[in-house]
Amino acid sequence: MLQVWNAIQQVYKGTLSVVSRTKGIHTTAAHSCPIPINDLHRVSPGRYTEKEREERCKLAALYRLVHQEGWTQYIYNHITAQVGEENHFLLNPFGLLYEEVTASNLVKVNLEGEVIDPGTTQLGVNLAGYLLHSAIHAARHDVKCVVHIHSPYAAAVSTMKCGLLPMSQEALILGEISYHPYSGVLVDQTEREAIAKNLGPKNKVMMLQNHGMVACGETIEEAWVYTYGTIHACEIQVQAMGAGMDNLLVQDGKHLWERTAALSSSEAVSHQSRTQLKWAPGQLEFEAMMRKLDRQGHQTGYPYQLPDVYATAN
Repeated sequence: MLQVWNAIQQVYKGTLSVVSRTKGIHTTAAHSCPIPINDLHRVSPGRYTEKEREERCKLAALYRLVHQEGWTQYIYNHITAQVGEENHFLLNPFGLLYEEVTASNLVKVNLEGEVIDPGTTQLGVNLAGYLLHSAIHAARHDVKCVVHIHSPYAAAVSTMKCGLLPMSQEALILGEISYHPYSGVLVDQTEREAIAKNLGPKNKVMMLQNHGMVACGETIEEAWVYTYGTIHACEIQVQAMGAGMDNLLVQDGKHLWERTAALSSSEAVSHQSRTQLKWAPGQLEFEAMMRKLDRQGHQTGYPYQLPDVYATAN
């Protein structure tokens, strides 16, 4: 009987192996080797500038972080980043999961969504999904990275009449929140002007009512921090509201936004730790997450400010 059982197990394992190869089912073995983020060896050395190569790695790493946090929705939604001095932007090929996005397969487009560089896949871009991003990039030249997410907590708060309340430190750090009303799937070109107007000239976070959220940053690193903070603020609010609105301590946002943001900035952190390094907003936090990804084998290609910390941790 033992021999029969062992034979059955071998057949079962072999069947799983075949299914994995033919239908793309992920097994434990498949997950043990992450797809390298920095796979720019696949393209000719002169195809991209050194700066673009760095931005491609960072953006692909941001896609990987969003995947690891469980904030994705299959192949949908986008994260965009401006690259170069021209109005060119990188985004994911439409059809890939976030965990499959790499530095080499990112697609470069202009503001109209026309493909400038297709990357290393034969996939195109989702023009309807790009409308939101192009509207923001065209209106806000300070914004270099835009993250759009439909995570359950963010989507839940987007349905609330009260919006995202200044009831947690995470929410206060975000500053003033913008809102854009729901008018169906974002495919109407005429809505671009309304998106830009509702975001405003300074805000970094906008709730898309009955839809999801948008986080913006002057860098990829800053966009990550605003994304992380927004989703955590939404999670806190959803859970706290279970106690009833009458039990919530909602703060005076206008009074506390600026003070809270200043005390939590990377500059303040640098001062408090008395380091000689200067950290741009979000850079300290993003570098920590890159160390985590690299330890897991994702090969980020990230240019560490503190390479010794990563080396020591390994």
